[in-house]
Amino acid sequence: MRGNDQQAYDRGTSLFSPDGRIYQVEYAREAVSRGAPSVGLRTTGGVILAAQSRAGSPLMESESIEKLHKLDGHVGAASAGHVADARQLVDFARRQAQVNQLRFGEPIDVEALTKYLTDHIQENTQRGGTRPYGAALLVGGVENGTPRLFAADPSGTPNEWKATVIGGSGADIQEFLEDEWTDEIDLQAGLELAARGLRVANDELGPSEVSISTITADDGYKALTVEEIKDIFAEADIELGDEDDE
Repeated sequence: MRGNDQQAYDRGTSLFSPDGRIYQVEYAREAVSRGAPSVGLRTTGGVILAAQSRAGSPLMESESIEKLHKLDGHVGAASAGHVADARQLVDFARRQAQVNQLRFGEPIDVEALTKYLTDHIQENTQRGGTRPYGAALLVGGVENGTPRLFAADPSGTPNEWKATVIGGSGADIQEFLEDEWTDEIDLQAGLELAARGLRVANDELGPSEVSISTITADDGYKALTVEEIKDIFAEADIELGDEDDE
């Protein structure tokens, strides 16, 4: 009977086990940890989102790997975990941003958008017939001139961060960020720190395998080109392989 009881809790998407765990949420977190890492940084000049976007095959078009997403003109997101699940969450966040603009005539607050998103995620942990989203998001933007950065995990918990990572090698990259991030870090130094942080997970990672976006008060959401990312790697004194030097 004990084995059957354990299996029942394991399959239930909305059941607590006797030790207070929801196994399906834990499995969803494991799916996130198996994904490529994405990093978020808050700087004095805005928010930086960076992600590893290496293709799984040389036959795959690298442009089709989308890890960074524009949610509105002043807010963006980075994802890790199941791509299809992340896309559903990104689409939900974009709709909420547009509804707020139409209803109130102003851009949605970064914190409010994150909480709409996490409320939606949390619903799938307490209803039968659904499963938790196997993806996590970093949501960053500028709110009344102030950079804000939030993380949303499969449990639906919104936490605000100064710098954080989701996805694989999270513990190593987080330790690196905790050692290197400061309150005074500016946008350029933050870009270099984000690139160096992703290299903690993969010391052969090159500019063509990295996506970086910035969100600032002046320019809003901006995706950097490969050439701009190469310049960041050069400024950070990151050694490149032969293919990236071309």
